Amino acid sequence: MHDELEELYQQVILEHSKRPRNFGEITEGAVHVHGDNPSCGDEIDLHVKFGPDGLIEDLKFTGQGCAISQASASLMTLKLKGKPRQEALEMARAFSNLVTADGADAPRMLGDLRLFQGVRKFPQRVKCAMLAWRAFEQAQGEENAPQA
Repeated sequence: MHDELEELYQQVILEHSKRPRNFGEITEGAVHVHGDNPSCGDEIDLHVKFGPDGLIEDLKFTGQGCAISQASASLMTLKLKGKPRQEALEMARAFSNLVTADGADAPRMLGDLRLFQGVRKFPQRVKCAMLAWRAFEQAQGEENAPQA
């Protein structure tokens, strides 16, 4: 069973890194956040459009980096689009616990993101998996900040 899960993890990571979903920019009405991981060179530009009803209306990213960072960003955009902000923040916390806390149960709400559980065995890769999520958390704070 463990080998099958590992193989599925690799397939999903490769699929999303080669053909990322929601790759691009949102030009109007979006918060833009740049995140990078200097230790490995991964970079992401995240664009989040918050709706007046508190929902995440749209979410896109551009950037470059390893398969883990790109796949994590791709899957994150799929999971968070259309979600209420509070639920999205809960997912971000759950994902962080998933990849960092030893023995943490993966909440069902994470769906396919639970495949990233194995990343915790490789501490240097945790930052890769978390890059887009950290950018999203930053975008939440900047949404109410005055735009330059």
